[in-house]
Amino acid sequence: MKYTALIILISVFLQSCSNAQKTSENKILMKQLNFNQLTPEEERVIVNKGTERPFTGKYENFYEKGIYACKRCNAPLYKSDDKFHSGCGWPSFDEEIAGAVKRVADADGMRTEIVCAHCGGHLGHVFEGEGFTPKNTRHCVNSVSMNFVPSSEVDKVYDTAVFASGCFWGSEYYLQKAKGVISTTVGYIGGHVKNPTYKQVCTGTTGHLEAVRVIFNPSVISYEELTKLFFETHDPTQTNGQGPDIGPQYLSAIFYLNDEQKQIAGKLTEILNSKGLKVATKLISASEFWPAEDYHQDYYLNNGKSPYCHVYRKLF
Repeated sequence: MKYTALIILISVFLQSCSNAQKTSENKILMKQLNFNQLTPEEERVIVNKGTERPFTGKYENFYEKGIYACKRCNAPLYKSDDKFHSGCGWPSFDEEIAGAVKRVADADGMRTEIVCAHCGGHLGHVFEGEGFTPKNTRHCVNSVSMNFVPSSEVDKVYDTAVFASGCFWGSEYYLQKAKGVISTTVGYIGGHVKNPTYKQVCTGTTGHLEAVRVIFNPSVISYEELTKLFFETHDPTQTNGQGPDIGPQYLSAIFYLNDEQKQIAGKLTEILNSKGLKVATKLISASEFWPAEDYHQDYYLNNGKSPYCHVYRKLF
């Protein structure tokens, strides 16, 4: 009996040493990867794939407008518009930001685990077919795995780009699907009328262009990569509009927000010109951006259709 007790004590001691070593290694790795320092409870859930108790998380009954980001690496994960109340005891979302969440088979062999696609941190599990929302998907996420960034702070935390490439429905369709893009808003920019309506802009007399404002995570997708996508999803050589949409409101333009964006856009324009393309895209310092009416937002996603005047073609 004494021998057996000794074996148990040694086993417990070795396990304790092993756990301490793993904790130390995790902290070293997090520092090397520039991850945020985690509390023991956060590490238990995010690193060691634990679960917080139901109905105890700070975001379970939280519905402010903004973005939910990974607690470990700050990568944006979910938009508040996709959050819903499921009654399960944990925050629930029916859709993730494009490319932000990775699905992996759970160790129990029955469920599907969800992890941050950027750092691999454990978020929770995803379930389908429950019928809570039309999307029929529920991301069940631990509050402790996330930080919340209110809408008023999103522009300060992430980067912004503004592009005009004809009908903003088609422009948004391709940009919002890019990995690292947090959100897109279609609207009007460059004109002299305050808070213009779609009807006013369509007259071609307000000076506005139809454009898309993109909020993106620069650690996942760079401004240069986004600008390449902008060029590759429309005809930057057309001078009178885009495709069948003719008029000044449909012209191709990049509205830069700083000198770095202007320099990158100019460099890419020169590359295309050197390839024999006569680029008509204008580089314009960004002025006030006016969001378009609600029925224009996420047009193709909401209608299940594809753009009629925007097609991807590789240029770079």
